[in-house]
Amino acid sequence: MPRRPWRTCHPRTVTTPRTPERRRPPQEPVVNGLLLVAAMAVIMWVVEVADQIDNGRLERHGIVPRSPDGLEGIAFAPFLHAGWDHLIGNTLPFLVLGAGIALAGVARVAVVTLVVAVVGGFGTWLVAPADTVHIGASGIVFGYAGYLIARGLFSRRLAQIGLGLVVVAIWGTTLLNGLAPADRISWQGHLFGAVGGVVAARVLDRRADKAQRGDKPPLGIPA
Repeated sequence: MPRRPWRTCHPRTVTTPRTPERRRPPQEPVVNGLLLVAAMAVIMWVVEVADQIDNGRLERHGIVPRSPDGLEGIAFAPFLHAGWDHLIGNTLPFLVLGAGIALAGVARVAVVTLVVAVVGGFGTWLVAPADTVHIGASGIVFGYAGYLIARGLFSRRLAQIGLGLVVVAIWGTTLLNGLAPADRISWQGHLFGAVGGVVAARVLDRRADKAQRGDKPPLGIPA
């Protein structure tokens, strides 16, 4: 009987159309960063309204040096203020300096704020006089200023150096006065907040250097 011809089967490769990834607009991280800064400022005002209604009782949740219970103030103190004048005085520089950091994206704002709050708050808790309560966003403000000034020195990028010089020109005298010991002023919070800003600038600058060399930074933290 005749032989049947061989038939070879060539498997067909079925290509599934890939759904194109949605690329975020370049301005989206900046907008989100600005929104985060604005949201933190709004929380400060809402907390102050609640504090006024509660006759200032929320202020006891600030940083109480070397008291175990006072450690909670590291998280709460930046949102607590001793009246409207204190809050108003902190709001404008917080928004302006925070916006300067937000130009690098929302993650940068979050990381810098966290580092400044922890370093500044814990330093205040260790060094400030006992039986005192430290509240206010001024520690974060000094941290933001310290970050913006130090970032340009570490990166040596002209734009960042220029922004740091603008910060010095506008707030330089205020920053120096805020570091001078004075009654009823938490100069310790200002000092360690600024230290936290420098630490954040140094850490993030090193991460940027590693990223440029091809070392991939851990997921979720900006270089």
